[in-house]
Amino acid sequence: MFAPLPTSIKPHFVHHRENDHWIGLLARVLGIMERTAEELRADPAFRRNGTFGPEAWELLDIDPGEVERLFSEQYRGKEALLESNRKALHLGRDYALANFACPIGLRVSRRDAVGDRIFIDGNAAAALGAVYGGATVAAWYPITPSSSLAESFAKWCRKFRTDPDGRQRYAIVQAEDELSSIGMVIGAAWNGARAFTATSGPGVSLMQEFLGLAYFAEIPAVLFDVQRGSPSTGMPTRTQQADLVSCAYASHGDTKHVLLLPEDPRECFEFGALAFDLADRLQTPIFVMLDLDIGMQDWLIEPLAWDDARRLDRGKVMTAAELEAGRDFGRYLDVDGDGIAYRTYPGTHPVRGGYFTRGTTKDRYARYTEEGPAYVDNMQRLLRKFETAKALVPKPVVTRAAQPTTAGVIWFGSTGAAMAESLAELERQDIHLDRLRIRAFPFDDSIAEFVAAHEHVFVVEQNRDAQLKTLLLAETQYPATRMQSVLHYGGLPMDHRCVMDALEQYAAQGEAA
Repeated sequence: MFAPLPTSIKPHFVHHRENDHWIGLLARVLGIMERTAEELRADPAFRRNGTFGPEAWELLDIDPGEVERLFSEQYRGKEALLESNRKALHLGRDYALANFACPIGLRVSRRDAVGDRIFIDGNAAAALGAVYGGATVAAWYPITPSSSLAESFAKWCRKFRTDPDGRQRYAIVQAEDELSSIGMVIGAAWNGARAFTATSGPGVSLMQEFLGLAYFAEIPAVLFDVQRGSPSTGMPTRTQQADLVSCAYASHGDTKHVLLLPEDPRECFEFGALAFDLADRLQTPIFVMLDLDIGMQDWLIEPLAWDDARRLDRGKVMTAAELEAGRDFGRYLDVDGDGIAYRTYPGTHPVRGGYFTRGTTKDRYARYTEEGPAYVDNMQRLLRKFETAKALVPKPVVTRAAQPTTAGVIWFGSTGAAMAESLAELERQDIHLDRLRIRAFPFDDSIAEFVAAHEHVFVVEQNRDAQLKTLLLAETQYPATRMQSVLHYGGLPMDHRCVMDALEQYAAQGEAA
């Protein structure tokens, strides 16, 4: 039974529908473009290069000279392609001018005074973050929408990981499948390299066995999961946030993995670099959870920033000098209570610091055992390590409403753009909600405090089964009646109307209760 909403969020919701006119115009544009393409396909140049673009540019009053400039950048050094695309541009444009009233009411105007901003997609930003984070190895298998992340990493490495004499200081392997790619990543990381893979939900499904090995043997690894429509093959060219549970608890048995949840390409860069420090510090796989909307779309953001004084955090690594001095080394020995043991790199010392890396149960010195107390001791240490991770991952962003309220809203990732618009609209109607954006799992204690402080908490996410809410209920132990899901999973990016419609529905239910 839905509990009544507090009076602070009960006022009638008024939606501004002035955009409906423009939606109709856009539908008209698409219809015109489709008819135009059918008639122009007889021309060889248009068959090879034609898209719906040229007629749309004219219908929307876009400067053709600007389009030609972009073509010149895109096809620099490929003059044959450049010329054929120019011809296709003018064929479509001339057809639109001859057959339609151009431009229509909806126009695209120039905006070249946006200030200190850059255009970049999340995959390119995450790949650059991997370079800044010290990654030198990538193993991947192509899958939409993550392939461009590995390709961008290759581009950045050619620029930043290549010596003046041409020697490449990196290794990129396109594996035969996803299972092989994560195996290569784990092998490289065990040997001391910083390594990652880029994939999507179906790839994570195939990686489960190796993810369990990396978790239990405690080997660093970074995975960029660019989420798409699911399950199975699902909707490869649509966006969702439906891999949270499968990544948080990846593999069979009792596992818990660290998830980083960037909001935009800027955080993709920041978290892309941070993931490698966390993987080394915690000696475990780290997931960076993008989605197609963040990963493949160009976003206008503040320029990326980096502190040149920052140094890589390799975590607890025992040195040859420490081993030579006789320091006690147990690969799974917790010496300071944070759940993280010391490790060694292969070849650190000729006779000391060696151990057997295994996926079977072991004692604190990596010796095989199936004794219950030793197993429980190890599993409890892994829980302590996960608790330690809370202090290392990005904190949630909490913003208080302009007026006191007993209602709050929680979200993560690319939902932020829709939330900003929705919250601004609600404030115009004198409806106020405290808000919290989650940026990582494990959840910071402040999230539980936020939930406890509100009678109603709306959890906004892009999947069918309320996976973020599921994790919150499992990790905070608060009753399900306190949290109300706002779900969007049709494959298109969430917009503010989805949020507004859901809140209006809840408000109506609260008034009727």
